Amino acid sequence: MQGHFSAFSLVDRITELEAGKRAKGYFEVPAHLARFPVSFAAEAAGQLAAWASMIQFDFSMRPVAGMAADLRFGIPVQPGKRLDLETTISNLDNEAVRYSARASIDGESVIELGHSVGPMLPMEGFDSAQAMRERFELICGKGAPSGRFTDVPEHDLDVIELVPNERLRAMLRVPQEALFFSDHFPRRPVFPGTMLLDAQITIALKLAAESRRWAPGTNFAASFVPDMKMRAFVPPGEVLELQIDFQSDSGENRMMFKTTARMRGKRAGAGLLEIAGKVSQ
Repeated sequence: MQGHFSAFSLVDRITELEAGKRAKGYFEVPAHLARFPVSFAAEAAGQLAAWASMIQFDFSMRPVAGMAADLRFGIPVQPGKRLDLETTISNLDNEAVRYSARASIDGESVIELGHSVGPMLPMEGFDSAQAMRERFELICGKGAPSGRFTDVPEHDLDVIELVPNERLRAMLRVPQEALFFSDHFPRRPVFPGTMLLDAQITIALKLAAESRRWAPGTNFAASFVPDMKMRAFVPPGEVLELQIDFQSDSGENRMMFKTTARMRGKRAGAGLLEIAGKVSQ
């Protein structure tokens, strides 16, 4: 399939592995990208955990996005840099994998995933087990060719309601066709939870900027996700209603928001997201 293992595969090489327990690896962020969202760094770290868990089942099962807690954001990702990845698995069985993970650049943290849970499901519903075995051998050996990841898609977002200091609602149109579906997943295309998180961060930053709580010239960035849950698979062509609600001031120059994603009126995902502000010097 066109794009398989390039359109949304964010582990170039595994450098250390204790199957079912821990792993280290890296991903070379292509220099030509205009941006590489911090949520994609979380995706890369999660994919490393997935490889370390799938090998325990000889690729008959794979984890999918479920729940993440205690995500802490660090420095932004600069294209052209190497993203170093590491993960520790605390529990793995045929029901779920529980793990923590980290992505860093030159020793500085980009993102830390404190507690994540991925339900384990049969591989045959998502991808070819043999193709996954061959890819695993490659990234555990000489590594995959860098630079194959070509694009960070822009979100098709329309704001439909904005009440400063209270809430923002927007419609997110999931594309009917996109290269990232070649990796996520070939046999069952699913909109990645980390792309949904990036869209939620985008509109949360807009609501923060409209809050009038900070001085002019304040720059905003996502800083902390205490909790995030995916409750449904989002297929191609769906339209999601995203809502960001102001929850509280969570500290000096920090605001906590509640995030909700609905698909056909039913909740597809929910969580909490902290935005931090810093006044430009």
